[in-house]
Amino acid sequence: MPMTAPRKEKKVLKADPEWELLPHQVHQLRQSAQPLLLLDVRHEVEWELGKIDGAMLIPLDNLAQRLEELLHWRRKRVVVYCRSGVRSLRATELLRENGFEMVHSMAGGILAWGTLIDPSVAWW
Repeated sequence: MPMTAPRKEKKVLKADPEWELLPHQVHQLRQSAQPLLLLDVRHEVEWELGKIDGAMLIPLDNLAQRLEELLHWRRKRVVVYCRSGVRSLRATELLRENGFEMVHSMAGGILAWGTLIDPSVAWW
């Protein structure tokens, strides 16, 4: 009997719908007419290596001090992303604690975005 290579299992990206949106959901929101702020909370050096077009950069370390820049978005849709989804969950919690009503983290971060939505996005 010939030996066959083991099948590679596809990883399934999971999200907590209360706190996260999947990359394809974010992509759909971006294509809709709804106002949407895509907030990148990575460090500036990460941003310079690759970003999602139209996103705004406020590193997580500076977010609490820069909340007033986002006040316009307090009652509008905000999606936060980072490299893999950890920092963006912390940022989502911070924003919710400060009255932002429709904020979610993008599950999997820019790594998932580059893999599932836009392979041209460099994420190192």
